Amino acid sequence: MCKRSGRLFGAPYSISTSRVAVVLNEKNIEYALRIVDTSNRGLRILKNEHKDSRYIALNPFGKTPLFQDHEVTMYESRAIIRHIAQKHDEHGPHLYGTSEKERAMVDQWLEVESQNFNPAIAPAVYQLVFAAWFGKIGDMRIVNPSIERLEKVLDVYEGQLMRTKFLAGDSVSIADLSHLPFTYYLVEHAGRDDIFFKRPHVQNWWTSIFNRPSWTSHLLKAYPKIYFNSHA
Repeated sequence: MCKRSGRLFGAPYSISTSRVAVVLNEKNIEYALRIVDTSNRGLRILKNEHKDSRYIALNPFGKTPLFQDHEVTMYESRAIIRHIAQKHDEHGPHLYGTSEKERAMVDQWLEVESQNFNPAIAPAVYQLVFAAWFGKIGDMRIVNPSIERLEKVLDVYEGQLMRTKFLAGDSVSIADLSHLPFTYYLVEHAGRDDIFFKRPHVQNWWTSIFNRPSWTSHLLKAYPKIYFNSHA
């Protein structure tokens, strides 16, 4: 394995795996995707491989993603993208800032995504999108409070994005990119773009990160039929 390559274990449609994949694409790092399914959906997936003793030896929690390069084997998607952004800082955009102050802001907004945005949006996505994958109907008693919570988070984002182009400053960072997977599902699959687009600065921010070639490249790999049909 060369220094500019790696192996990513996970499913291409997975939120956390997608978070890592887009950062790898930003840095133009070649990686082999070893498909591991923790949802038991199938789709040419190696079902239950995350419970295999060999996988548990690499990640004792048995979750995805798992990332390997020539130096480390690590899990937890946000830790992985920090590692990639720091290690390959000289390649592609500076996704982790160029000063201590900038890195502090990236860390802050990555934590905001993890602790505020993610808990707000996740229940709605699970009910409006993922439930259908398992033949279930989403529960609006869960969706509605999730959307209400998300609205409050996005009000804070709108205020921040009035001052800076991206969340941590005027350059894109891993904090911005980390929002892509869940937002993609809510906007593109559930059709709830209204939540984001009624806030003009949030809309501009989302459009900017959604249209990055790194994300388009991931979508082409993860959802080729869906992507081509929606962009025909």
